[in-house]
Amino acid sequence: MSASPPTRHSGPLGDRFGRVHRSLRISVTDRCNIRCFYCMPPGPVAFLPRDEILTYEEIARVVRVATRLGIHKFRITGGEPLVRAELWKLIHNLVGIEGVDEVALTTNGMLLAEQAMQLREAGLGRINISLDTLREEVFESISRRKGLDRVLEGIAAAQEAGFTKIRLNALSIRDLTEDDIVPLAAYAFDRGLELRFIEFMPLDAEQQWESAQVLSGSAVRTVIEEAYGPLVPVVREDASQPAVDYAFADRPGRVGFINPVSAPFCGNCDRLRLTAEGQIRNCLFSTHEWDVRPLLRDGEVDDNEIASQFFSAVAEKKAGHGINGPEFLRPERAMYQIGG
Repeated sequence: MSASPPTRHSGPLGDRFGRVHRSLRISVTDRCNIRCFYCMPPGPVAFLPRDEILTYEEIARVVRVATRLGIHKFRITGGEPLVRAELWKLIHNLVGIEGVDEVALTTNGMLLAEQAMQLREAGLGRINISLDTLREEVFESISRRKGLDRVLEGIAAAQEAGFTKIRLNALSIRDLTEDDIVPLAAYAFDRGLELRFIEFMPLDAEQQWESAQVLSGSAVRTVIEEAYGPLVPVVREDASQPAVDYAFADRPGRVGFINPVSAPFCGNCDRLRLTAEGQIRNCLFSTHEWDVRPLLRDGEVDDNEIASQFFSAVAEKKAGHGINGPEFLRPERAMYQIGG
């Protein structure tokens, strides 16, 4: 049966706490070409069989349903999304769907140099690039692989391709990345790039996370202010964005802080997630999932049933992830299996 517009279900996707969901993060693979300890085990890794991964056509159908429910912003994630063959084709398809306002990409940057121009021509609007350090030895300690030079080449290639919305995401880890704060800020400011520091969250595959490893956003901010002067809060254009952004009063440069551990922002969350094998998640730390893959592969199922899964997921969303509370349960799946 061909896909049809939802008739029994229509947006907005509001939950019982008054949050309306307008953003969907789509993982296209659980595979990755590095092995960051905060995301993946060192190996060997049992990745999903390819026939269990959603096809580009299936992803596009989910997006068409999502737009009819009021979701208009989409981010492609992994794993590492650029290891998925011809990702530009998916980008091109998604930006052409009515109701899609933005398609963004989160990547480790290792394969970006050779794909940046294709992605730009396909219509990709924004790129988030993980860059935790500018020191090769620390890069290898975190990622268990060499390749910092390739990431930096990817950033340069993205700028050369014409991307104007490039954000660097730096994970902050106590006793490891303190000495990278100022160099990363200088690197970003010199190149006109956005920079955001993210607190270390309990999503590592080996479940070794401890709160003592969290280098708080406030601590990072103090280091930057000591080097560059006072930071001034920037008025949020979108209350649902996870970062609190700052600018300098007397010099160029902006920096943001995503503090899910020390200052959770769940009250304004408008995000849902779709895993590579077709599970809808209502929170990064959710312990439940809603499966759409069998619906996508059943020729008798129309879009109403896919929409129903979105509504079911939103209806069960909790007030917050509860990392700092006694009720917190770590998800069984690690970041690379969920989608960043």
